[in-house]
Amino acid sequence: MTWQEHDTANDLADVSAPELAPSGYLDRVADAEMAAALDASPAVLIEGPRACGKTWTARRFAASEALLDAAAASRLAANVDPALLLNGPAPRLLDEWQIAPDIWNPMRRACDDRGRPGQFILTGSADPPDDITRHSGAGRVLRVRMRPMSLFESDESSGSVSLAGLFASQPTRAIDPGLRTDDVIRAACRGGWPSLVRNRADEATALRIVRGYIEEISRTDIAQVDGISRDPTNVRRLLSSLGRNVSSEASYATLAADTAGDTAGQSPVNRRTVATYMDSLARLFVVEDLPAWKPAITSRAQLRNAPKRHLADPSLAVAALASNSHAVIADLPFAGLLFEALAVRDLRVYAQAAGGDVYHYRDSDGLEVDCIVRLADGRWLAVEVKLGGAAAIDAAVRSLTRLAAKIDRSRTRPPSRLVVLTASGYGYEHPSGAAVVPITTLGP
Repeated sequence: MTWQEHDTANDLADVSAPELAPSGYLDRVADAEMAAALDASPAVLIEGPRACGKTWTARRFAASEALLDAAAASRLAANVDPALLLNGPAPRLLDEWQIAPDIWNPMRRACDDRGRPGQFILTGSADPPDDITRHSGAGRVLRVRMRPMSLFESDESSGSVSLAGLFASQPTRAIDPGLRTDDVIRAACRGGWPSLVRNRADEATALRIVRGYIEEISRTDIAQVDGISRDPTNVRRLLSSLGRNVSSEASYATLAADTAGDTAGQSPVNRRTVATYMDSLARLFVVEDLPAWKPAITSRAQLRNAPKRHLADPSLAVAALASNSHAVIADLPFAGLLFEALAVRDLRVYAQAAGGDVYHYRDSDGLEVDCIVRLADGRWLAVEVKLGGAAAIDAAVRSLTRLAAKIDRSRTRPPSRLVVLTASGYGYEHPSGAAVVPITTLGP
């Protein structure tokens, strides 16, 4: 049922939950968070990039739905009572609500009037510009962030080593699932987009679809965030620059300079333009930078504040560069950065399930640690991401040990675990006590 198919209130027939449950649905880590949120709050808003699976997850929990498409806003403004959209068995799904933002305030009032949890599920692929609209859901709306699928969700990780187990200092022992490093790089290039995973898309098909996704972002989606027209060519150039600089601390000035690319005589995008585009891409959930962690340390080193640049999925970096797995594998430094982007995506999915967040660490002594997973109660893991190899793993352990030694334990608790996240192989205990965990064995 869509608004293009139904013109009157009588056509807004309710759809029962069994009919809404998607056939072939792949379980998501966020499912448990969704169930808990619906038990606790009148409304739940699922946010995330387009095509990451928000609607399918919402339909798994919804009892009726109103699917808002491009025609909805004009019809709603012209002659439709927004309250009509709210009628139907609960939970009622309002899909892509930001297309018809006038529904927000009636939805809030309905939450107050009904006084019960689990009334509405909203999905959104963009964060609307109106602060009142976005923040007036306090006490009524819980937000659940969704991302493209992790390797555990796409059945490319056994999940035999859990993030929760690492926080509990459980010994790490995992058999080799059989995937090679090249397989993991190919999975990163394909991406975690549910439709591609579900349909077992080959890499060429997947990258063609993701390149089309980038084209839509550049041409249409970014202008719909705030109604301001953007130059599609410059948006594409910025996304290519982000692809080249993925998993780095590139500044806006660096990204701007890099937009000139390899084209002789091409002027770079203005730095201020880059800043505004980055804000819009973040509100589309396409860009999700990794913030810096600032613990209390015993040395006089200065903590660096710059975020690391990340896209919602590593496949976006590959598609933006018109590349593929063969080219990535041939470029070992870039393969390492892309693997780090894959690791950040998966760690964010698993950390969110535990109520945590992911950061990175860097200080003026030259110490860098790729990921810090921190829970709300203050517990944290330090994670170095390496494609593999004994020498690389030993170097990662040294960096992790240096960080652990720097922590001022009177103000910041010691790490729950030091972890080296590799691309493939066995999971085991390093002689130092660090856990060596293949990403193909990691789960929530």
